[in-house]
Amino acid sequence: MWGRDLTGEKFGKLTVLEKTEGRSQGYILWRCRCACGREILVSTKKLVQGSIRDCGCVPREDARRGRSAEDLTGQVFGALTVLYQAESRKGRTRWVCRCQCGRETTVNAHELKAGKTKSCGCGSHIRRGLDLSGRKFGRLTALYPVDKRDHKGSVYWHCRCECGQELDVTGDSLVQGGYRSCGCLKKELQQEIPNRLHRGDGTCLERIESQNQRRDNTSGFRGVYKVKEGRYRAGIGFKRKRFYIGSFGSFQEAVQARLQAETLIYEGYVKAYREWESRAGEDDRWAKENPLIFEVKRENGSFKIWTNMTGEGEINGRKDVAKGNSSDVCR
Repeated sequence: MWGRDLTGEKFGKLTVLEKTEGRSQGYILWRCRCACGREILVSTKKLVQGSIRDCGCVPREDARRGRSAEDLTGQVFGALTVLYQAESRKGRTRWVCRCQCGRETTVNAHELKAGKTKSCGCGSHIRRGLDLSGRKFGRLTALYPVDKRDHKGSVYWHCRCECGQELDVTGDSLVQGGYRSCGCLKKELQQEIPNRLHRGDGTCLERIESQNQRRDNTSGFRGVYKVKEGRYRAGIGFKRKRFYIGSFGSFQEAVQARLQAETLIYEGYVKAYREWESRAGEDDRWAKENPLIFEVKRENGSFKIWTNMTGEGEINGRKDVAKGNSSDVCR
């Protein structure tokens, strides 16, 4: 193919006149005459592949856009009717169109002629039976589609929240439940969180009852860590403090010590809080005058707990109800 005689053949606006002695990247250079009358040299490869179709008299921008400057006024593309030409942007000719839904939108000429855009954005959802106009999603009401899409092609819908704010949300996010409000719902829920939690004496009951294992745990059991020389260290946290339980020669010993500490501290706190909560529910004045007290200290290698609640739920000052010793928690 590359070695054939191209004399007399036409490639776009170029007519091959004769073969020359010149070469470009190993390919023969041909003398060609453009329709405008100018003569240039073009290699066999560029002629056959069609990368050069004229001498350059056709503006490069028009060559890249094809016939994008064609007058499209009055033509219909899908649900769009072209009204008039808009200001070009980045070398692209744009046209203002009216959609069948009544909205006007601006579309690039090549997108219209290539069939890439056939509506203002409402068409794709309507064709799939997903006209969201007037539908409610949580606190949001979808009003109308707008002229933009996300990276997946989902159309944005202009929505109004019950609080009065308006925003654009993709149809997929609305249908799949990703958006339920303009953000006001999240703020309200965050403000309610403190009221839903049970706090007493500087800690949270829910946090105590749902202890999760740390990601950096090296033993597989919460509060027990493997250290040097094959030993295991046990510890426990309470009220933003970290208490050292001890170092043990075996994993089982460290786990047992940790469990004893949990029974003494965590279960002790939950029991004391439940007793205080029961009494507080019956007498608000008593609850204000007697906030829950639950303190943990480590003395002489053992844990001691002080609380103002007894098993009967009575006030008993700061009585030591659980003296820590070697039988309570391992040293």
